[in-house]
Amino acid sequence: MDFVQALRNSGTQYAFYLHRQGHPPYFEANNERFSAASLIKVPILLAWLVLERQGEVSRGEWCNLDEEPQVQGAGFAWAMTTRRLTYHDVLLMMITTSDNLCTNLIIRRIGIERLNQIFQNDLGLTNTVIQRKLMDFEARARGLDNWINPTDCIRLFDLIRHLKPDEREWVDRILSLNQDDRLLKRNFNPDAVTFCHKTGSIPGVLHDWGYTPKADVFLLMQGIQDERAVLDLFGWAGELALGAPTG
Repeated sequence: MDFVQALRNSGTQYAFYLHRQGHPPYFEANNERFSAASLIKVPILLAWLVLERQGEVSRGEWCNLDEEPQVQGAGFAWAMTTRRLTYHDVLLMMITTSDNLCTNLIIRRIGIERLNQIFQNDLGLTNTVIQRKLMDFEARARGLDNWINPTDCIRLFDLIRHLKPDEREWVDRILSLNQDDRLLKRNFNPDAVTFCHKTGSIPGVLHDWGYTPKADVFLLMQGIQDERAVLDLFGWAGELALGAPTG
């Protein structure tokens, strides 16, 4: 059975995109709206850069880690004895360890309404919406969530490609330091391939979105019943995008 057939038989809602250099893009999806989980942190990162260009924020500003409830889950900023970091380091931890406290501090600094305006008006992400902070289970129980769709995920590649050189260098660097290698990169030695990417996961939802100099790829999946089988699909998709594992 080939990968696409296995994806179609997975019993999940999914979207798969692969564009390898020198080849036409391939796109396969059976759903248009996905709970973004931690993948929402990529649009948030780009929204910060929009505001930084306008002089409204700076990575050099100091951030007090105690300004938000000390949510846990991904990341460890809540456990640190150092309680003041620059926003540069808060953004770094938001991406590299998917730190939820750091993400909520960025959301606090910008504001949910302002973020949604930037997503729509400045970034052209017409189906990306943030409705709640991370680990806000009460809001989620009320039906509020953070959303993204495959078309916006494709647009994210173009947005990053068109960043100013210094911005692009910074974004590439922190996305390449993402510590979660259990999805598209799962069949590779962590040091064998440089993959600029961001994952997202909540119960029943797994996403991985990223790029190398030779390929853009993402796999979004929700409604997952058998996570072990789905992890095999992520490994397979990663091999299609990144090449066969070596050694």
